[in-house]
Amino acid sequence: MTDRPFHYAFQVRLHDTDAAGRLFFAHLFRYAQDALEALMEDIGYPIHAMIRDGEILLPLTHAEADYRHPMRHGDRIRVEVQVEDLRRRSFAIGYRFLSEAGEELATARTIHVLVTDEVHVGESLPEALRAGLAGYVMDRTQKTP
Repeated sequence: MTDRPFHYAFQVRLHDTDAAGRLFFAHLFRYAQDALEALMEDIGYPIHAMIRDGEILLPLTHAEADYRHPMRHGDRIRVEVQVEDLRRRSFAIGYRFLSEAGEELATARTIHVLVTDEVHVGESLPEALRAGLAGYVMDRTQKTP
């Protein structure tokens, strides 16, 4: 367990905003996916290689988000990524979207399940993947601001 999340940063681009100049709600999940891909690459499981090799597939089975404050074109956002739940063949990732000042703008959560092909649920996550993800399992005793 850790009290240190993985960090990913981005800047809101014009093409990601709605008519009001705010981040279009669905694009929050695109940035969450970008953050997940960065985490997976950091722990040695780049998603592009897993897709290309076809040995490990981790499709998204659930996604949710809460929006607290708008993100606007040009805003620099930091995403804190932590593993909220790590099970035998699935894991949940939590995302906190923070302003430069550290204000929580949004949160999201995704759940991914191992499949060995497009139909069958895998037996269990590979040990090396479990070990990499375990380094970012959220310490639930720590309070988040």
